[in-house]
Amino acid sequence: MTLLNNHRTRRRRLGVAATAAGLLAALLTAGPAVATPDPGDAPVTSEKVSKSAAAEARAAIANGEIPGQDEIVHSDNIQHLANIPKDALPGTNSDLAFQGKYAFAGNYDGFRIFDISNPKAPKTVSQVLCPGSQNDITVSGDLLFLSTDSSRSDNSCSSTTQPATEKSSWEGMKVFDISDKKNPKYVAAVETACGSHTHTLVPERKNVYIYVSSYSPSATFPDCQPPHDGISIIKVPRKAPEKAAVVNFPVLFPGEGPDGGGNPGGPTNPGVSKTTGCHDITVLPSEDLAAGACMGDGILFSIKDPENPKIIDQVQDNVNFAFWHSASFNQKANKVVFTDELGGGGAATCNETVGPNRGADGIYDIVGKGDKRKLVFKSYFKIPRHQADTENCVAHNGSLIPVKGKDIMVQAWYQGGISVWDFTNSSKPKEIAYFERGPLSTTTMVTGGSWSAYYYNGYIYSNDIAKGFDVLKINDRRTDPAKKNRLDELNVQTQPDYFD
Repeated sequence: MTLLNNHRTRRRRLGVAATAAGLLAALLTAGPAVATPDPGDAPVTSEKVSKSAAAEARAAIANGEIPGQDEIVHSDNIQHLANIPKDALPGTNSDLAFQGKYAFAGNYDGFRIFDISNPKAPKTVSQVLCPGSQNDITVSGDLLFLSTDSSRSDNSCSSTTQPATEKSSWEGMKVFDISDKKNPKYVAAVETACGSHTHTLVPERKNVYIYVSSYSPSATFPDCQPPHDGISIIKVPRKAPEKAAVVNFPVLFPGEGPDGGGNPGGPTNPGVSKTTGCHDITVLPSEDLAAGACMGDGILFSIKDPENPKIIDQVQDNVNFAFWHSASFNQKANKVVFTDELGGGGAATCNETVGPNRGADGIYDIVGKGDKRKLVFKSYFKIPRHQADTENCVAHNGSLIPVKGKDIMVQAWYQGGISVWDFTNSSKPKEIAYFERGPLSTTTMVTGGSWSAYYYNGYIYSNDIAKGFDVLKINDRRTDPAKKNRLDELNVQTQPDYFD
């Protein structure tokens, strides 16, 4: 979820050593939560639509143009195997990570660990209450990482909201030990400038580097000052995670003046977000490459030296892209799919009025070699099914489905559902499978739908904002070869070499 309000609440850190007693996560059992999740971290979830929009939604359902309220529909090659509703964490469900037989599901109120050894019947292993949006989540070995991008009173899991204008406020990265999946332990916290909206792991043998993406600085925020035209890089020693620390803040958009060298946004480029940091980064360690989706810019950069990334190319789309949100490489590293989160994830953009080129994916070929490589635009992809004006819908998080010789993705579209699409031909992408629910409401814009949809070891897993954890299976000759591919761990923004 993209929050573009510069006045959103933020915070600062307390020393980890000084607050060790407060760094124990509240482990939740199947019973009621032991603490009240912080409502200050939840996005606005509902807004009345016009009477005409509500009438159109009801008419579209009656005519069979869209599914009925909460009705599930899908293509013939998709099976819906399981749904696990929310339990002790009622907040917004966010991103997913995987390791062995476990799935790790972020939530604005904390995180949940599932045993997915039987994908048809996932079981909850533990739920940890630790409020702080978005709780973007990754795992590496015995460590789990959470992003906090809402201003908190301190770095503990019992913190409360506190204005970013207060110097004592905290935002940043939290680190957990998950060697015991039933009892995760909070072991470290690192404050980062402007918090951590998302983060990306660049793992090495002895250390894990974390690229922290954040944005929306303000002169009134002591710990989030303009121009904020780079990313924070954290180094975490695997054997001593309590020593995690920021080791660099590389400037990705150098330029003169208070705004740096990124996209100036409006009024120069009307309807385009001003670049004040990055929203998300995907790395391809096997190729020492990274792609950054940075508000008004898309970038390609080298990570040969992980502490000192180097920009290779920078592109803009000031006609159809409002907010560069995320990026995915194809396996050959000669394409990047960037997503445009038009409306910040809370608007109805999958309709005839918005059209097929906005709130969509942009497919770029990578041409040339080495530091002379360029990103060359080829086409847009957007789901071909219109949604009601009460449904938030826009391109969101997805992953490759590993098929040799093909470029196929599964992707979340909020209430637009889940789409499987083929971009082997960069100029002619096409959908090959889908799954979606009908609108949560026919009278009110209620934020919901699939936040992330990822392929892992033969199945598609989705974290639905409102409905919980879904497991799907695709049976299609075009994707069947992927079922043979097995991974020990998957953080989608740390893209693996599936065929190594």
